[in-house]
Amino acid sequence: MKHIYQKGSNPNTLLLLHGTGGNEYDLLPLAKMIDPQANVLSLRGNVLEYGMPRFFKRLAMGVFDLDSLIEETFNVYNFLKQSSIDYGFDLTKVTAVGYSNGANMAASLLLHFDNPFQKAILFHPMVPIRNLPKTDLSKTHIFIGAGKADHLMKPEEVEELEALFRYHQAPVTVFWTQHGHQLNKEEIDASIQWYHQI
Repeated sequence: MKHIYQKGSNPNTLLLLHGTGGNEYDLLPLAKMIDPQANVLSLRGNVLEYGMPRFFKRLAMGVFDLDSLIEETFNVYNFLKQSSIDYGFDLTKVTAVGYSNGANMAASLLLHFDNPFQKAILFHPMVPIRNLPKTDLSKTHIFIGAGKADHLMKPEEVEELEALFRYHQAPVTVFWTQHGHQLNKEEIDASIQWYHQI
């Protein structure tokens, strides 16, 4: 996978997963805000939609191609494991940071594998897939940033995802703003405070 790796000075690693049309550079400033001393592994999605990188295909707005989602979820998971060997970082100290499509990929990883991350920060996610076997997320702390004016991600979708993560035994924090789908300072500040408290 196309990616950027930046070695940090503490044991933590931030896995960055961009939104539709983004790339591996998009969330680097956010990583510096969250944990400036952490390692950074920032990925570019393998799929192109009208020239825009994504982490998996979709059939329509809000309708995911589940075959593509599952295939790419395993691709990202295997790439993360191989990168930990190649770059020498600790897989037990990884925080996934995803926005929109990237947050959906992070959520899929959480629903497919037992405790794939130490923490996960999901900005504006949806429920990526349903009816999977239960995974153990009891050791993964999850932050969800959501906007009440988000026309792409309805509040009931966030509530379903929160309930799903709790069913998988994850400790979950949901932070609501009055904003839409764009990343905003309010939720970023809340995620940074959460990250350093957990």
